[in-house]
Amino acid sequence: MSSHVITPGPYRATKLWNEVTRLFRAGMPLRKHRQNFRHYASCFTASAAVDWLHQLLRSNNNFGPDVTRQQTVQLLKKFLKNHVIEDVKGRWGTEDLEDNNTLYRFPTTSPLKRIPCPTPTSNSIKKRPSFRDKEGFFKFRSIKKHDKESLENVDPALQAQQKGGTDPTDEQQMQRRELTEEDEQDIWRDITLTHLQRILGVTSLDGVLDPRYVNPQNIIHNMSKVNKHGVVTLDDKTNDLPHWVLSAMKSLANWPKYDSAQPSYPGFERDVFKTVSDYFYSLPQPLLTYELYELFINVLGVLKPQCERVAIEALQLCTLLLPPASRRKLQLLMRMMSRISQNVDMPRLHQAIGTRTLMVHTFSGCVLGSAEEWDLDELLATRLVSFLMDHQESILSVPEYLLSAITDRVQYLRTVQVPIDSVPDTDSTGPVCVPVPMYAFCHQISSAEFEQQKLEASQKAMEELLEILLTDQNMSEKDRRKKLKQFQKQYPDIYRRRFPPSETEGNSKPKIKPPLLNIRKTKAFSIRN
Repeated sequence: MSSHVITPGPYRATKLWNEVTRLFRAGMPLRKHRQNFRHYASCFTASAAVDWLHQLLRSNNNFGPDVTRQQTVQLLKKFLKNHVIEDVKGRWGTEDLEDNNTLYRFPTTSPLKRIPCPTPTSNSIKKRPSFRDKEGFFKFRSIKKHDKESLENVDPALQAQQKGGTDPTDEQQMQRRELTEEDEQDIWRDITLTHLQRILGVTSLDGVLDPRYVNPQNIIHNMSKVNKHGVVTLDDKTNDLPHWVLSAMKSLANWPKYDSAQPSYPGFERDVFKTVSDYFYSLPQPLLTYELYELFINVLGVLKPQCERVAIEALQLCTLLLPPASRRKLQLLMRMMSRISQNVDMPRLHQAIGTRTLMVHTFSGCVLGSAEEWDLDELLATRLVSFLMDHQESILSVPEYLLSAITDRVQYLRTVQVPIDSVPDTDSTGPVCVPVPMYAFCHQISSAEFEQQKLEASQKAMEELLEILLTDQNMSEKDRRKKLKQFQKQYPDIYRRRFPPSETEGNSKPKIKPPLLNIRKTKAFSIRN
């Protein structure tokens, strides 16, 4: 049966649904059955469908061998509700399918879900000019030939400045502009999303992540407000786990060392476990939120044994986008699940299921879920939660490389001179805006041009950062080597362009130009301050 891996990209969840539907309809054996003294052609029993579909899912690279028979039954129930299949009398729209000999067939209409077309104006939405725009972080298309004629009517001072000349008003127009709180939030968001797009290997996050659900304040909080154990702390305690839930989770995580004041009887640990699971399923939405469902589904596309490091980095960034209360609950839950699974002294919590399998299948539904009734969240959540539990310490920690890149960028923008938007005209009754040359001649560009310029601008920003690391006289040589090594690891292509292999053969350290070797050592300080 022909199948292929659905790589990360827009609307991956819908593509996965269509892929499973296509394979099921094309490969499920059909034959003639007799029921209640009647013969039905081209149909199949529910049990036969479970057998065949279960084997398909286990052998499919998009799902894997961890798919259970019960999950397959749940998927067939969704198939029945969404008219992928119907009973032999043509009925559908319910979820009453069971693993038995009831007969079903395929409808004549196509059950494939329509993949939304990208909105043509999605990349052309105008936004408020931010600090990075004024500094040249995003560039505009070159001026066309027929547009150059308009230069004749431009202020000569501005023409001179465009050509590299000087003007008495340059000092006024190049006054330093303070970095606002909103500017800093833009930097946190943009650098995080740039790294995420690179890790996922997609040309755009359109259809993968809705920008309306990216709150830079969540990123800042999740990276800066953590306790000594790396767990997020909350300003508003009303959003925290209730005390009785925390107490129950600690009892299970530290079993058999628990509060002596708590009751002890046979099966007590099972009751505590049920109390914890009931609480998490009572939450209004999954911990990874409905809004970020498509994003986490795309991470599953890089969740392969040979790409373990890439998957960890991708999940690190994705979980930073969560509301702080959701990230804190996720951290505490994953820690509890991991400790219970590794605790050999923990009594068996289920008669027929192992402890690890029980952890994954119990909590997968409250970690990842879709607001759509037809998505494959039961299958996909199991795989994701299993990986989260195994690597929770790395995934739910603060990525130091990202924090360093953001703080270095903020530090740099606080020290550079940038043009101001306007200067007042003291000869008039009110302020008259004088256009800054950077904004004098801008043109609307296509989505493809925007993506290309965004990539080039991001690379240039990283090149500027590399130059800062090489020329900063306030940085000790030890810190310089450490940051250069970190930069080389995160951006090997940019580093290789700056230091070609021919220049660094036989020496792992970058060969710095002679003038920089005489930099006077000064007392080192933290660039994060």
